[in-house]
This record gives sequence, structure tokens and C-alpha cells, in this order.
Amino acid sequence: MKRILAAFVIVATTVGSTYAAEPIVGNWKTEAGTTAEIGPCGGGYCITLKTGKHAGEQIGTFSGKGGNYAGKITDPDDKKTYDGVMTVSGDTVKMKGCVMKLFCQSQTWTRL
Repeated sequence: MKRILAAFVIVATTVGSTYAAEPIVGNWKTEAGTTAEIGPCGGGYCITLKTGKHAGEQIGTFSGKGGNYAGKITDPDDKKTYDGVMTVSGDTVKMKGCVMKLFCQSQTWTRL
């Protein structure tokens, strides 16, 4: 039993540190002034708004590693979902969402 428990602790620690090492994980201040939390979910990362009128809403899912991520982002006001990319550099994340890869909008968020 002790051996099984020790193996579980090692696996849980390894999995947790894999996500923790990713620079995207954490709380971010959006351009709108709200707080968004990016954390592990499934095999990637989810963006959930923590403050503002859309608090509690999941607005994105991304996968990737090492500061470069791709996925889907939803505008919480109009509920439209876009293809997106995110790049983390230090305490900023630059996000770009596009429709048909032609019409794109960008935002920069800062780490809290």
C-alpha cells in the first residue's frame, strides 16, 4: 500500500509540475480590466473569466507549450468563437483571434 501511495505522489507531482512550468498558467488582467485565469484542463489550458459581468464563463481552450499556444477564443459579449494564438513573453501574453485567417484582432494581457 505504501508503495502504491508513493507512486501516486510521484506521478501527481510530475503532472502538476508539467503544467506549473508552463508560462501561460496563472491570472491575467485583460484589456477590458477583468481578471482571466488560465489553467490546465483536459490535455491543454482553459481561460475562465474571474471578474466582471461574465465572471465564471470559460472563454477559451488552448494547447501548446513553451510560450506558444493555439486554440479557440470566444468573445464573451457576442458569444462568437474564433481561431486564436497566444504567445507568452515574461509577464505579458499576446493573443490574436481571427475569422478565416483574414480578419484578426489582437490583445495584450498582463500577469497579476
